[in-house]
Amino acid sequence: MDLFFPYQIDGRGRSREARRDDVNDEYIRGLIEQVLFTAQGERVMRPDFGSGLQQLLFAGNSPELAATTQMLVQAALQQYLGNLIVVETVTIEAIDSTLQVEVIYIVQRSQRKQQAKFERGIPV
Repeated sequence: MDLFFPYQIDGRGRSREARRDDVNDEYIRGLIEQVLFTAQGERVMRPDFGSGLQQLLFAGNSPELAATTQMLVQAALQQYLGNLIVVETVTIEAIDSTLQVEVIYIVQRSQRKQQAKFERGIPV
């Protein structure tokens, strides 16, 4: 069972499940955001879920770190969303206290190329 994202209650008062026709561009974008910004160890039943991307905000900025992080993020997206998308490119930039991420991917169901951009600042 896959839960709908963002979390919702269905007409029976239960957690809404994601159905095949729910898998649209907005839903996939939400799933990508979950993988990107969930820290490993944050989920109780899936301690390996996530990419650890937000740790980049606190690390020194270098080309080597950026390349390594891009590879880790791309691998995490393929691992957790490989049945829905094919990741073409991941671009990550740490600018001051803001992390900018761009993911270009192909939706497997429709074979359409999509682009998703995300921006996060250091949590206060």
